Amino acid sequence: MTKILVIDDERPTLGMFHLFLEKYGYEVLTAENGQEGLDIYETEKPPIILTDIKMPGMDGIQVLSRIKEVNPLAEVIVITGHGDMDLAIRALNLDATDFINKPIKKEELDAALQRAEERIRLAQNQEDEVRVQTQGQIMVIDVRGNVTSRSEAALLDAYRQAQGKGSGILLRFSENASINGAGIAILTQLLLDCRAKEIPTAVTGLSENFRRVFGIVGLATLTEVFNSEDEAIRSLNA
Repeated sequence: MTKILVIDDERPTLGMFHLFLEKYGYEVLTAENGQEGLDIYETEKPPIILTDIKMPGMDGIQVLSRIKEVNPLAEVIVITGHGDMDLAIRALNLDATDFINKPIKKEELDAALQRAEERIRLAQNQEDEVRVQTQGQIMVIDVRGNVTSRSEAALLDAYRQAQGKGSGILLRFSENASINGAGIAILTQLLLDCRAKEIPTAVTGLSENFRRVFGIVGLATLTEVFNSEDEAIRSLNA
């Protein structure tokens, strides 16, 4: 049974998480403040952590930073207030792997947990997170797992393979893909380079959370983000 730690200073919220997550089959650990959460993390080492951002005393950003110092691969999902994207992006810059908004919606929690589980599976099986393949005249860069500074070499190698071949580059993200601050910087540089060389690009497959992040940090001004792969390919072939 996979352990999961939830840190939130609101007892009703902790109770809700305990109820849902236990039904999903997790062994649920809870903490009412950041320090208690860190103490539990040190002893139990759960692979997935959900932490509220705004808490008295040690806030969720500090909790995230401390856990990442201990285990950079920990799946830390931060819980933000509705529309609080500045905090969400700040957390991504500190290697949070995902975020969900309050009030918590079951479908958003389900999706975030599925993405976390898939990223853990990829890491455990040491599967490649970046691959290049052709699809007609389109060079497709498949991106799975966590896009971080560790992804830079693979992404740049994929870009070298893709540029100059075919009629454009499709960045195809899987639903489990997560992008932290360093990953955003790498993608920005890659897309700026494509623009400078007049290489058409398109993006598809991003989760709703990371579509919003692309818009806020300006990546959506460098490439078009499509709802479907067919739309993206039609655009590149036009």
